[in-house]
Amino acid sequence: MNSVVFGKRTFTEIVRDPLSYIFCLGFPLLMLILMSIINQSIPNEANMDIFQIQNLAPGIAVFGLTFVMLFTCLQVSKDRSTAFLIRLYAAPIKSREFIIGYTYPVVIIAILQSIFTFLAAVIIGGIHGYSFSILNIILCMLVLIPSALLFIGFGLFFATLLNEKAAPGICSIIITASCMLGGIWMDVDGIGGALAKVCKVLPFYHGVTAARMALRGDYSDLLKPFIIIVVYAVVIYLLAVLIFKKKMQSDVS
Repeated sequence: MNSVVFGKRTFTEIVRDPLSYIFCLGFPLLMLILMSIINQSIPNEANMDIFQIQNLAPGIAVFGLTFVMLFTCLQVSKDRSTAFLIRLYAAPIKSREFIIGYTYPVVIIAILQSIFTFLAAVIIGGIHGYSFSILNIILCMLVLIPSALLFIGFGLFFATLLNEKAAPGICSIIITASCMLGGIWMDVDGIGGALAKVCKVLPFYHGVTAARMALRGDYSDLLKPFIIIVVYAVVIYLLAVLIFKKKMQSDVS
């Protein structure tokens, strides 16, 4: 119950900020529409498959999750800067309840964001004569959950280690890295070379690849990138939890 109550408060604080609607809903939708328009102006000879709606939609969905990281970071760092958490430490609430209270509301926001993104993608696809499989959309949304936990973990991690001014800036770097190195706007496999190797070492590429395979129905190749993004998500999230617990103990003492 402590987690539920604290989570409701976290959810209310996030959705109260108008910027959460702009970045979590408006900006991904704008990019989806803009890139779809750009795709229509690209000659067929260019073979730019990455901007086709079936590839663009999961990429934009992962891109939207980066802003979930940002708002997680902002909320936690704001609570720390106002000593809100320190006052709550005196209450009979365990550290895991704090972590759950920060995590599950943001997961709900991430799911709602994905639903909104894919609804827009279905409409855009219908306009251009492409139809999505509902089962593949559901599978893609499930595959996106590890990416959501990964970015939430990043948000918790940086908000716990850094102050309110520094933490969002680091999150902005992660947002840029995920876009540039995750293959959202460029064909990593087509580029090859050292850049492709760097991209494939990082988790963002595998999150985007798994989401695209799920939406296209490439089930045979889905397992490898999905396992990689799950491992990354578990490691980063558990590391963030560990750091949060240690910071909580140090603040109490």
